[in-house]
Amino acid sequence: MTLRLFDTETRTMRDFTPLVPGRASVYLCGATVQGEPHIGHVRSGVAFDVLRRWLTANGYDVAFVRNVTDIDDKILNKAAAAGRPWWEWAATHERAFDRAYRALGVLPPSVEPRATGHITQMIDLMQRLVDRGHAYASSGNVYFDVRSFPDYGALSGHKLEDVQQGESAGAGKRDPRDFTLWKAAKPGEPTWPSPWGPGRPGWHLECSAMAEFYLGPEFDIHCGGMDLVFPHHENEIAQSRAAGDGFANYWLHNGWVTLGGEKMSKSLGNTLSVPNMLTKVRAVELRFYLGSAHYASMLEYSEQALNDAAQTYQRLEAFVQRTAERAGAVAVGKWTDAFAEALDDNLAIPKALAEIHRVVHEGNRALQAGDTESARAAAGQVRAMLAVLGVDPLDEHWATAASDSTAAESALDVLVRAELERRREARGAKDWATADAVRDRLGAAGIEVVDTADGSEWSLTK
Repeated sequence: MTLRLFDTETRTMRDFTPLVPGRASVYLCGATVQGEPHIGHVRSGVAFDVLRRWLTANGYDVAFVRNVTDIDDKILNKAAAAGRPWWEWAATHERAFDRAYRALGVLPPSVEPRATGHITQMIDLMQRLVDRGHAYASSGNVYFDVRSFPDYGALSGHKLEDVQQGESAGAGKRDPRDFTLWKAAKPGEPTWPSPWGPGRPGWHLECSAMAEFYLGPEFDIHCGGMDLVFPHHENEIAQSRAAGDGFANYWLHNGWVTLGGEKMSKSLGNTLSVPNMLTKVRAVELRFYLGSAHYASMLEYSEQALNDAAQTYQRLEAFVQRTAERAGAVAVGKWTDAFAEALDDNLAIPKALAEIHRVVHEGNRALQAGDTESARAAAGQVRAMLAVLGVDPLDEHWATAASDSTAAESALDVLVRAELERRREARGAKDWATADAVRDRLGAAGIEVVDTADGSEWSLTK
């Protein structure tokens, strides 16, 4: 089955046909580094990391670009409010995003360009637009003339008469619907020289220039959150194609993480920072939660949903680890056809997870029957499928991430094993009251005990 993706621009499912056979070029709108990353920020990183892994697993040489917006009104305003230099504020929060991505096992991009490092490319793009009659300068600003581009609004479905850019009118704008490519210098703001005077780039211009520089005038896939469809991505298409570039062939947009039915954002005061979330669950469990829904769907956050996802992952993890303990080392195998069909169907993660659960069920039955060879084969398949989702429990990344808590876990294991030995002796003496009391005490502490043919095993339930 060919990989099929839902393209926002055409509103259709399309077979993925890369521009260059065997290669895939992907641009993901990355972070505007204005503050601490919350789980709504990093969902796109997780969602499209799965896309990248699936392309790579199918033999594509993937060029994956994820930018950093390090100059922006919000960054300037927040830095000023905090009494800090804008560049320090941006760099501090860029590092915070890097830590969040690494913690969640998101593969590093092929390149991660900063907007401030590509002013030359932005000036070149603006000059092309001015020369073609799609942009004009006024009072040191440069604006894109939306009426000059007949297809404006095609991505979002907006009609030109209804367009609102969400930015100030600006000095010298011919039409309030025009958007800013270059902002004239203001007192106290950083500036760069340009043919139209000192200033700084507009947000939309940044991504077009960086995408073209690294992926060429035409590339395969452009990704980002659904909140970017308008005006950001609409404006990217307009300025890039008006300048003569084909730009992106496919547009993919991920849904929001919501809380109480509202988009998670700092302005709503309902943010859940990644560092705080990692005090509630392990990083691999948080990633599993964020990646468990279809990328295009909304993900409504609740503590119960997070804990349910963590426990679901623990069951998958326990099967792989139990098999390795009883049947020997489990190598990464090959995913099943049903799993591949699910991911080829616009990355249908819920269907893929259903297939993983099916294989785990069969593997557990094989373990119970003493068929270690079949169990090991099933565990190898599970590892392969979970690896595509970025959550292979035996992946070295998660072992490294867990290293800080290894000593505490080892100490806990010693204590629990001692309790289990006491319970075993009580059961051997038919002292059922003591045996039950040990089990109940462990259960109250969040420790689940499972009796198997090889003895009692334990796992954390919360």
